[in-house]
Amino acid sequence: MQELLVIAVGSAIVNNVVLSQFLGLCPFLGVSKKVQTAAGMGTAVIFVITLSSLVTGLIYKYILVPLSFDYLQTIVFILVIAALVQFVEMVLKKMMPPLYNALGVYLPLITTNCAVLGVALKNVQNDYGILSGVVNGFATAVGFTIAIVIMAGIREKIQYNNVPAAFRGSAIVLVTAGLMAIAFYGFSGVI
Repeated sequence: MQELLVIAVGSAIVNNVVLSQFLGLCPFLGVSKKVQTAAGMGTAVIFVITLSSLVTGLIYKYILVPLSFDYLQTIVFILVIAALVQFVEMVLKKMMPPLYNALGVYLPLITTNCAVLGVALKNVQNDYGILSGVVNGFATAVGFTIAIVIMAGIREKIQYNNVPAAFRGSAIVLVTAGLMAIAFYGFSGVI
């Protein structure tokens, strides 16, 4: 149990997928304009990464390795992730149309979000079991959600500030992301 807690805290805070590993920057920068949209994107990412960690772990352990097809892991993982994102997209379109419309093009981009594939590959690389891999995936997605929601909150506040002309737009967002990365680096001594 202690090992799972270390994996969870390490993946969510210490080795934050966006702010430490620089994976998933496209949706992080693109969807972080409003807290509500960022939280919706974070929820979708939590679902996709957690489920993909489970499915890819099972496929890798019980199909690819026994058949000596482990060299196909990247292709198989991409296919699994694409199928899961299509499932999430259909569910959101039917159950939550406003969130589906707010996420727009960024929802299909979860398929190409390198954080999702990165988690699946990291689970294999670190030789995590199924449960450890799912915990790692869930915690990584929670860390992504924490980062994107914090960024969205900061971006909402920045709108009301007098930002110098040279820093308006993308520049202030990247400076803010850099400062957030520095702040999260402070957690590196925790684990």
